[in-house]
Amino acid sequence: MTKTIFASGAKQSIEQVLADKDQRVNLQKKLFRVFPHTVLLDVKLNIPGPIKNNQYLKQLFLTGIKTLEESLKKERLSFKLVEMWDKPTGCENFYLVNGNSRVVKKTAVDFENQSQLTRLFDADVLVKNQQAALSRTDLDMPARKCFLCDRPAKDCARSRRHSVQELQEYISRIYYQQVK
Repeated sequence: MTKTIFASGAKQSIEQVLADKDQRVNLQKKLFRVFPHTVLLDVKLNIPGPIKNNQYLKQLFLTGIKTLEESLKKERLSFKLVEMWDKPTGCENFYLVNGNSRVVKKTAVDFENQSQLTRLFDADVLVKNQQAALSRTDLDMPARKCFLCDRPAKDCARSRRHSVQELQEYISRIYYQQVK
C-alpha cells in the first residue's frame, strides 16, 4: 500500500469550497471586464475529499503546470499568468491566452489526457459572454474518463462509485511515481 499524501493539510468544508467558487467567478468577471477579447484558461486539480491542498498536492500542481505551459508554447499560443492561488481549497492558475478558444480547448484537453498526472487537472476554457466554459462536447470530443475505471467521470462522481480513500490512494501513487 502506498503512503498517503493526504495526512496533512487543512480540511475544507463544502461552504469553504463554495465560497472559493464564488471568488473564482468574481475574478473571472473582473478579468473579462479588463481583457474582454481574450480567452481565459482556469487550471486546478480535481481532488476528492476534505484535504484540497498541502505540500504534496502543491508539488503535483506545479509539476503539471510545467507540462501545461510547455503544451501552450508548443502550440504557439501566447499566454500570461495573471493570477495564481495557493489556498487551503487548492492551487489554481488563471491564464490569459491569445488564440482561438477552440484551439485553446483542444490544447487543454490534450494536456488533461497526456498522462496519469495531468488527468488530475481541470483546465477550463472561458470566453466572455458565454454562459459556461467550453466543453469537450462543444468540440465533439468524448467526455472526461474516471481516474479509476474509464467510465464517464461525471457518472462515477454523481453515483459515488469510488470511495474518497480509493481516489486518494490513486493520487498518492501518482505522486510517488511521477513527482517525488
